[in-house]
Amino acid sequence: MPQGKRFRQLDVRPMLKAGIEPYPEIRKRLEALKPNQGLAILAPFLPAPLIEKLGSEGFKSSAERAGSGTWITYFWRGEG
Repeated sequence: MPQGKRFRQLDVRPMLKAGIEPYPEIRKRLEALKPNQGLAILAPFLPAPLIEKLGSEGFKSSAERAGSGTWITYFWRGEG
């Protein structure tokens, strides 16, 4: 996770459990980020397709296992 960024959190686990596709909400929150902000997504798995997709759009990412089967993936806009 980069220093100097403030991360907003989105827990997609309840959405996934309810059968709701979280991508529209993720996209909405990413678009609302200010330059010094990022988005931390809590999910029950490593969202590899999302990491790849957003990486192709210039977003940087970092992921960590948080325990209890939860992954936290941080996204922020790449500099330059």
